[in-house]
Amino acid sequence: MKQIAVLHLNRPETTETVIFMGQSLQIRHLNCNNDLEKVKWFITTLDGQVDAIALHGMPAELTLGPAKRAHAQGATLAAIAKQTPVVDGRIIRAGLERWGIILADRAQPGIFSRKRVLMTPGINHNGMARAFEKHGGTIRYADPFIYFHLPQVPGVGLRQTRNQAAPFTLDRLKELPYAELYPVVNGHSAATQAPFAWADVIAGDIGTIRHFAPETLKRKTIVVENATEADLADLQARGVDIVVTLMPALNEAADLGQWSAATVEAALTALRPDPDAPLNEDTYLDMMADLEWTPAIHTLQPENADINRFAFVIHPLSVGFIHSHRAFRWTKYLPDSLVEAVAAYLPPLSISRITGGQSPTTGQRIEGHLFSLGATPRQMMRHGERFTYDRLRQAAHMAERKGARIMGLGAFTSVVGDAGITVAHEADIAITSGNSLTVAATLEAAKQAVINMGATDLTKGKVMIIGATGSIGSVCSRLLAQAIYDVVLVSIEPERLIDLKRTIQAETPGAQVAIATRPDELIGDCDLIVTATSAFGQRIVDITKCKPGAVICDVARPPDISPAEAALRPDVLVIESGEVLIPGDIDFGYNIGLPPKTAYACLAETALLAMDGRFEDYTLGRNISVERVKEIYRLFKKHQFQIADLRSFDVVVTEEQFAEKRKLAAELKADPARFAQLQAETGARLAQIPVQAKGVKSSRKNSGSVVFAIAAGIGGLALLLWRRR
Repeated sequence: MKQIAVLHLNRPETTETVIFMGQSLQIRHLNCNNDLEKVKWFITTLDGQVDAIALHGMPAELTLGPAKRAHAQGATLAAIAKQTPVVDGRIIRAGLERWGIILADRAQPGIFSRKRVLMTPGINHNGMARAFEKHGGTIRYADPFIYFHLPQVPGVGLRQTRNQAAPFTLDRLKELPYAELYPVVNGHSAATQAPFAWADVIAGDIGTIRHFAPETLKRKTIVVENATEADLADLQARGVDIVVTLMPALNEAADLGQWSAATVEAALTALRPDPDAPLNEDTYLDMMADLEWTPAIHTLQPENADINRFAFVIHPLSVGFIHSHRAFRWTKYLPDSLVEAVAAYLPPLSISRITGGQSPTTGQRIEGHLFSLGATPRQMMRHGERFTYDRLRQAAHMAERKGARIMGLGAFTSVVGDAGITVAHEADIAITSGNSLTVAATLEAAKQAVINMGATDLTKGKVMIIGATGSIGSVCSRLLAQAIYDVVLVSIEPERLIDLKRTIQAETPGAQVAIATRPDELIGDCDLIVTATSAFGQRIVDITKCKPGAVICDVARPPDISPAEAALRPDVLVIESGEVLIPGDIDFGYNIGLPPKTAYACLAETALLAMDGRFEDYTLGRNISVERVKEIYRLFKKHQFQIADLRSFDVVVTEEQFAEKRKLAAELKADPARFAQLQAETGARLAQIPVQAKGVKSSRKNSGSVVFAIAAGIGGLALLLWRRR
């Protein structure tokens, strides 16, 4: 049986036998009591008696970035032995750290993406730092306050630390005794709260982290070479979520990587197929490639285990939403035009955490993060597509840092440019516009609305889709034609109307399809009107021309129809596109403009995909797949999502209101003269209502502003951005 000895500065002596790489290996752990002379005595005594000697926490060389310095105490230790190889882990450490982080990310995708990483310390952990950098992480170093007692960690990047601070740091540290380089656990310092609070991931040496980290480490991830059960218990008590041990387990039955890089290197040295092979990286590479292992990932807080995370992006629908936000209430004293224009340049803001979602079918729990851009739809239209793409890419990076693996595009962010394709190409997490479930929920809500208005046979009705050639409108048209057979397609794109009509006739033989560039001439025959446009500053629907008892389902956000327009025809039902109830005790943490536990369908699609573990680009572009709509509806049913109560302008429509509308519609159908008079009267009143869509009027006066107001507004927003940085 091969034997190795591991010399520790301060650890109880133990002996263990493990099965590593198919061979039995005896490991003797020896305590040197922080006495370098005893280390030398052990090396001399064990020379020729064991197959390899490991120096745990006693490196011969210190590295930080490209800088290297021989350690004053350790540089001569290896030369004491004349027969037995003496190793300290430096040959394999960097490679195993990089490979270990790759394997951990494969086991739990996104665990390190875009994270803020505090190296504690950075000394001799170049492999970790470089691996985190490849995952988009922001790296800072705890070395200044660990070794030089500085009050805070300088906010410098990895490159700056490598090129500037590293030589100075190593020149100071090469003279430190090992006991100060690797302190034993001894409480925690309240003076070091700030850098640890900043970090998402704390990486380095387990003893150093436990010694210097504060008492509270909630929601942190710890990444170290090795850890013991006592280490895990301590970190669990501090609130740590996850601990990752990167080194392979030397015991095939072990589920915890409790062996250091020095110990693993000694084991590989002892088990070399060729005992005369040189102790260099090439010798170890083939052996490392044969290791079948995944770094141990320990979830310490059971309530946070097995949660699938998603993100969703919203934006203010109008300048009023900006005024209502608690951080921007002061903007109501400035001209709206100024506030709206400047807010568009704000970086994405983290709004809230969405909690409590759970599938009754599978038990899978979900958690979401809500982000908001600063631009209104009008500002998105005024700026180029790249303007919004850049901010959505920033939001995707923020979502990754929060652990989200899919991000949904809400409201107008799913309309700008190519409807999510570019965002998905530039993001490292999955993207969906949510439009597949928006279509499915809209059709389900429209079906319920028409039935509540008294229809008994939907196949005998007639439906109009305004904006029929758009991404949502086209797939709605195709699915509605399969259910109702008599459809009117309205769009300002005649060539695409022709193409859509041919598609529907090929898919649904016998369907009656009419096409038009304006709805006015045909709307009076339709029982259901679906509006799905991206138009601004125009009247989408002349509600006075609708037939008695018609249902208008307004899919657009912001809506195409105003409350003032809808009030002209109390017999006509105007509903919003289907909102969705997400199962579980869902809490959005923010007022998204809907009743409690109720989500827009695009948000619900993102949550649904996370709940089903479908972390893939799902609904992108303007050609929504009918198959995807049907698939998302099956998932909707599988996880017991539900359509929320039908609402009209943010108010739930009651059964009494349905009955009142049905009664009035029946009276108007029975009295054509009364209906004609109503149309004439409401037509005159409609002419007095400003022409608009999505709250944007067709013409408006520019708001004036004084120089002081402009300066105050820009200055205030600049101060806010500076504080965020």
